[in-house]
Amino acid sequence: MSRTLTIKNVFGIVILSVFSALMVGTIIASVGIVYLPENDNNVTNFLALFIGQGFMVIPLLLFLIARKESFIDRLRIRNLSLPVILSTLVLSLGIIILVDEFDRIASLLFTPPEHLDQLGYMLKFDSFNMAVFLMFGIVVLAPLGEEILFRGFLQKFLEEHWQDVTRAVLVTSLFFAIIHLNPFWLIQIYMLGVILGFLAWRTGSIWAGFILHAANNLVALLFTNYNQVLDDIYTWQGHVAPWILLIGGGCIYVGFNWLNKTIKVDS
Repeated sequence: MSRTLTIKNVFGIVILSVFSALMVGTIIASVGIVYLPENDNNVTNFLALFIGQGFMVIPLLLFLIARKESFIDRLRIRNLSLPVILSTLVLSLGIIILVDEFDRIASLLFTPPEHLDQLGYMLKFDSFNMAVFLMFGIVVLAPLGEEILFRGFLQKFLEEHWQDVTRAVLVTSLFFAIIHLNPFWLIQIYMLGVILGFLAWRTGSIWAGFILHAANNLVALLFTNYNQVLDDIYTWQGHVAPWILLIGGGCIYVGFNWLNKTIKVDS
């Protein structure tokens, strides 16, 4: 290994990676607006998101290649046992339900910005091909890139550097929330980031956090496209139905205890 990493190096790489994603996405969107017909704007926006997300990890990977470091060790890419995967899925279901209710309460207290409606329009399934691309981009590519960058690289370094897991998780989660550039969702994203950080630390792998992150994005995407059908089952007077909340609380209790027991057995 070459010279020792510093906090300045690590945050610099993370900022460069995020900036690269934003720049590439902005360039593609701008070119599309100028040169493509107006009715192709949805395709352009998706390509900007899709390719931009892919570029998010490029600076980081090039940095690690230059240092001849192992991706697996440095980025916490460790396989999970089947019981850990299943317990994480159960836990994720409960967390998604409770975070969704928190988001609904926040919407009553604060008026959502108009650009959220535009974002919802961008995520509509206009065709089968668009649905497939959105599923891959939003449910797979975006969570994978963010988990590699934040929980795999940044948080892992801070844990080792500070020897304080709590501080590392909280700081990483704050940075994770800020780079989403969405003040309305800042608290929700921060809460999710803390849970993702806990999962990465507890399991020693980015894959547990990826499961939650991907599941959260999948549910959001499905509700964006099928809310009229799902709301009849899922909601009650604009909130998550009480019986769904009970299921969510039960999933968190069962999933958390199952995960801890499974990790102890694996250890």
